[in-house]
Amino acid sequence: MNWQNLQTKLAGKGYIASSELSMALHISLALERPILLEGDAGVGKTQIAKTLADIHDTELIRLQCYEGLDASAAIYEWNYQRQLLSIRAMAERTGERDGDSRTAIDDIETRIFSVDYLMERPLLRAIQQEKPPVLLIDEVDRADEEFEAYLLEILSDFQVTIPEMGTITATSKPIVVLTSNGTRDLSDALRRRCIYNFVPYPDRATELAILGARCPAVEPALAAQIVSFVQSLRKEDLEKKPGIAETLDWAAALGGLGVNDITADPVALKASLVCLLKTEADQAAIPSEVAQRLAGGAG
Repeated sequence: MNWQNLQTKLAGKGYIASSELSMALHISLALERPILLEGDAGVGKTQIAKTLADIHDTELIRLQCYEGLDASAAIYEWNYQRQLLSIRAMAERTGERDGDSRTAIDDIETRIFSVDYLMERPLLRAIQQEKPPVLLIDEVDRADEEFEAYLLEILSDFQVTIPEMGTITATSKPIVVLTSNGTRDLSDALRRRCIYNFVPYPDRATELAILGARCPAVEPALAAQIVSFVQSLRKEDLEKKPGIAETLDWAAALGGLGVNDITADPVALKASLVCLLKTEADQAAIPSEVAQRLAGGAG
């Protein structure tokens, strides 16, 4: 598959990708390297992983990053409750026996530190699938810098070291997609292991194509108004600029309200902006007169 074919396959699943993004994805797949997608929230980074899973007809395994994320939540954890119950049960069975207590203790340790008591988290689960899944490490910039060290072994060698069991190597290499909103700088070591692409907000033509693919019931004239309005809205001084998902939500809401022209009903227009403006400050920054001005320019 060349990058143009990949671009076509993405479009067939409703994801309109630029040539640059399609090429980066193609190189990532060909070299079996993770891809790091950076850009503002709402530009469609997460959706890329979902679409790749659809194209390859495989499972999507998602690790949502957050501050304080550690190995027990991301890689593996022992099921301590089951281990404790097992220890008690085995101790009761061996407690009345005479003989080598050291052997009994070793037997208990061997049993409780086995796969039967191992709780797989997303990273470990992703490397143990027979069919390569898509592993989405979402918003990696929200995790602590220390967590990146946990990722390096996975992304370099596709293996996990568990002190009680040894090293578990990958059954298959997952397709790895990392996303970042740029809230902090990622380490050079992590970046070196990835193919990189910055995902911007789409231009007008691309966003029109996305809207046409995802909301085909929207009339072309209304679709043009919607995209022009959203593109202008992003130029306003907002805390959270509306992303593609918000554009699609707004289009669906306008369709449900029976709106065919966003300039026809200023009250309905202003009320519907709850789909685009997601903070109190942003809603206050776009009063009705500003919304009408933007709508007039989109007509």
